[in-house]
Amino acid sequence: MSQSLSKLYVHAIFHVKNNECLILPENEKELYAYIGSLVKLSKSIPVQINGTENHVHVLCIMSKNISLAKLLEEIKTNSSRWMKTLGPHYREFAWQGGYAGYSVSQSKVTIVQNYIENQKEHHRTQTFQEEYIQFLKENGVDYSDDYLWT
Repeated sequence: MSQSLSKLYVHAIFHVKNNECLILPENEKELYAYIGSLVKLSKSIPVQINGTENHVHVLCIMSKNISLAKLLEEIKTNSSRWMKTLGPHYREFAWQGGYAGYSVSQSKVTIVQNYIENQKEHHRTQTFQEEYIQFLKENGVDYSDDYLWT
């Protein structure tokens, strides 16, 4: 082939260090917009970004020129640094070291987009930990309970 073409949808999830509830409601939209700008800087395309006080979901179309690990490193490093500029509440702000990343079929994009958009409603009945484990199981990801939350 004379050129490289791809369209890879990825659903990434990451949470605040120690699973603390640190993201204040008044800062959420600005955080998600900032994360969207970081996705764009990586030459990827943000589709839906949302979360709660302790975690974030990002649905994006990945650039063919970046790995998922590098994309998440850029998002988490830069957004953590940016959060600390918002005031004393965020002085110790940090994301957990790990993340989850799942491929999304074109036929399921709207479903995932709606799921991410409705995070607040969803988490009225399910904790982040329950949600995370459900995603791991649904996607056949091997994991150890010993390392999920440390």
